[in-house]
Amino acid sequence: MARADRPVYVISIAASLAGCHPRTLRIYEDEGLVDPVRTETNIRLYSDDDLRRVRVIRYLTQVRGVNLAGVKLLLQLREAADLLAEIAASLDDEDESATGAD
Repeated sequence: MARADRPVYVISIAASLAGCHPRTLRIYEDEGLVDPVRTETNIRLYSDDDLRRVRVIRYLTQVRGVNLAGVKLLLQLREAADLLAEIAASLDDEDESATGAD
């Protein structure tokens, strides 16, 4: 069974699947927007999650007109919001466990 976070695509295939040029992926990596796994021979490998992130970046830059610095900020905010939601869910679970134990 394939996992979305499993790095399997080399840069040329990843670029083709994401609808961009390999150089674009290198720029996104240089800007810290994507972080592909590197093999022992330094080959970049992208996962389905990476490709999904690239599509989000391309949407923000091409459709919404956001520059790469803005994209980086938006992605950081999204990750922070996801973390906060995860913490809130965990705290809710703890509260339910504590209440159920009484």
